[in-house]
Amino acid sequence: MVDRSVAVFMSTLAMIRIAGRRSFGQQRPFDACTTVLLGAVLSRAVVGASPFFPTIMAGLAIVVLHRLLGLASCRWSAFESLVSGDKRELVKEGRRDAEQMRKGLITHRDLDEAIRSKGHDEARPVVRAVLERDGEINVLPARR
Repeated sequence: MVDRSVAVFMSTLAMIRIAGRRSFGQQRPFDACTTVLLGAVLSRAVVGASPFFPTIMAGLAIVVLHRLLGLASCRWSAFESLVSGDKRELVKEGRRDAEQMRKGLITHRDLDEAIRSKGHDEARPVVRAVLERDGEINVLPARR
């Protein structure tokens, strides 16, 4: 099993280089799918549950597909929105947008928590809060 582990490690390293920095540097749903699927598929090669070379090729197919989808996202913004989603303005000009919060499945408590986690007081007015495509909430507090 050690030899399979080393071979899978080296193959995975090569695949990550093919996939590019985006796959493991950002964690949008598009990138997370690649990470989870790649781990699940390649683990079968390590434990010998599936034939080695077809399993490595399946992992490579996932990485190549990720790369192609990434290139298509760079070329066509509508495709990028389909694959990665769009940002949602949860607070605009100091007012919470209940509709955008509902669409983003963000509660008032979630937003308050995000404001606190950014080092701000949720009682203090917020000019803008954005639910980014990666799920992070960025906050712009009002000036004092």
